[in-house]
Amino acid sequence: MTYKTIFKGRLEFGSPKSYDKVLKMYQHRVESYYKSDVLLKEDEIFDEASSSLNVPRFITQGSEKSWRNTINLLEYVAQFAIAGNMGAWMTEEGKILHHGIVEPRSDKGAVQAFLRGRELAGQEGKEIEAKEALSKAIEKYERHAQAYERRGQINLLLKNYSDASYDFTKSIDLAPGNPDAYFGRAKVKLKQDEIKSAIPDLEETIKKSIPLQPIYWKARRMKAECLLKLNDDKGALLDLKLYTSRAFKTDDPNFQWKRYMCYLYGKTLLELDQPGEAIPALDKALDIDTGIERASEADILVLRGKARKAAGKTGYLKDWQSAAAQGCEAATALLKKK
Repeated sequence: MTYKTIFKGRLEFGSPKSYDKVLKMYQHRVESYYKSDVLLKEDEIFDEASSSLNVPRFITQGSEKSWRNTINLLEYVAQFAIAGNMGAWMTEEGKILHHGIVEPRSDKGAVQAFLRGRELAGQEGKEIEAKEALSKAIEKYERHAQAYERRGQINLLLKNYSDASYDFTKSIDLAPGNPDAYFGRAKVKLKQDEIKSAIPDLEETIKKSIPLQPIYWKARRMKAECLLKLNDDKGALLDLKLYTSRAFKTDDPNFQWKRYMCYLYGKTLLELDQPGEAIPALDKALDIDTGIERASEADILVLRGKARKAAGKTGYLKDWQSAAAQGCEAATALLKKK
């Protein structure tokens, strides 16, 4: 049986000498260990010019054995890499069966400095130490795109927006296929209230990622919000529709935003004079009992009442009465005008 498999990422070996060594080992293991039963072919992934194994995005059908062989092979060559990572997914009808991240974990100085910086970055109060470790990784390997991107995240957290922008841009220059750097730069622009200029970076984030990655949906959400702030309701509709149609697992960071995005989708449809389409979106928002509290239940009820009335449907008074019972002044005012 075969499954849809996706590979995306890059492993850098730092020098032509290391690259040649890894290429020969790769060729040997494919022939001797795996009898050519792997999903990534040598001539499609090795890039001599950059001394890297580069897979912008590769999608194919493969057996579970071929998947395991390919992952094992990538893990083997990753121990000789100095930077980068490789994401891999095996899916069936949109459901993830296997997912793995392959990355360097050797005792090389640049590798260890990066791993330490990344670990410290996740600890509150350790931002300066994390930044120093990531700077050390860059000193040891000046083309370390991931270290630049992670350092950019820390500078963003520390509100060093100019430094953060530099780091994200440098990361993009070195590894233009990494969505995290575009996303980080977009966040810097939003912090500086440069809403319009953030949108191209969010679009690049979407292009450079896949729907199986949370960052893909984060970028769609933020892009929709940007377009709404720019009063481009029609432009925001597609991202809102796709986001609200997606089923997120509870551990996905996007899960907490779905209720609010359903509210925004309904609100946007109503403003575009599509009340009939707005009602199901608002129904969905009310059915979700957890999430980011940017719109209360009363807010959603008021809006659904407006959509129902505009669409010539019954039930709008009940919605407003329920919202008024929760102390919503807007609902009370609407009931007085009915």
